[in-house]
Amino acid sequence: MTTYKDAGVDIFKAEQVFQHLKPLIRSTHSSAVIRDVGAFGGFFQLDLSDCPEPVLVSSIDGVGTKIKVAVQAGVHDTIGQDLVHHCINDIAVCGAEPLYFLDYFAAGELSVEVIESVMKGLIDACKNSGIALIGGETAEMPDLYSLTDYDLAGVIVGVVSKNKIIDGSKVTKGDLVWGIPSSGIHTNGYSLARKVLLGTLSGFSLEEKPPQLQGKSIQDELLSVHKCYLPLIRELKEYAHAFAHVTGGGIEGNTRRILPDGLQLTINYDRWNRSPIFRLIQERGAVPESDMRETFNLGIGLVVIAPPVAYEDVYRIASAHQETPVVIGSIQ
Repeated sequence: MTTYKDAGVDIFKAEQVFQHLKPLIRSTHSSAVIRDVGAFGGFFQLDLSDCPEPVLVSSIDGVGTKIKVAVQAGVHDTIGQDLVHHCINDIAVCGAEPLYFLDYFAAGELSVEVIESVMKGLIDACKNSGIALIGGETAEMPDLYSLTDYDLAGVIVGVVSKNKIIDGSKVTKGDLVWGIPSSGIHTNGYSLARKVLLGTLSGFSLEEKPPQLQGKSIQDELLSVHKCYLPLIRELKEYAHAFAHVTGGGIEGNTRRILPDGLQLTINYDRWNRSPIFRLIQERGAVPESDMRETFNLGIGLVVIAPPVAYEDVYRIASAHQETPVVIGSIQ
């Protein structure tokens, strides 16, 4: 007799984790969530009284090979925050207010300790941003992943009034391009970062503190949580013509996505000091400058495009959020 458990899938363990996390998941819910955790679908009742001509905005993403660093370090309580913040930023730059979130967790072997740690980070990020976690899926697939590996993905849904969509159409010649600092690498470029810093090329361990990192370890930098820009974007909407979340493709690659035809982007990479982690990667790996610009955010996690007359407002609002904005370019 061969059971499902003999094949490497322990349904009881998954249910045990789910039951333990139920109260935490419920803590993200508001009165808009009208079915309990565990239904075949997540039910969210929209209140659109303050949103004329509502448009739903959705995004799906993962955190890439940053998970490999979390697994190697045995630190799993930040990776869920990375996922939620990344997804929030992706729809916030479109002008949307996030409503709810769904997650997908797959592993070679379910570890109660690991999945609880990942989920608690995810739940905390949802609560802090006022988003309901209304559904998810947990899968154990020993034939697809090694026993210690896992993957994580998420779907976010938000809403914006049609006349308040931010799509770059207002961007015009002469606009200034502001850069808002990142909290490190965020969630892109980890295949290159890991090859350079944790491969045989450099021989670093996660615990090492190279002088270039000014007292921080490799682990500190690589697991730094992806910053959430939602509160800042909410207040800047009135003054900005567009936003870009700097992910894979770098500053220019992501900003060009929102430019109307006929406009060009000029970025001055000398206008800000790159975070030490990027300098270390480039020096140790002899990474070409073109690859650095196309792979990493280089210390700029959010781009704000605004007219020159909004200069003081952008600086005032960003400063109120403990951010130091820098004019890094212009629209021509």
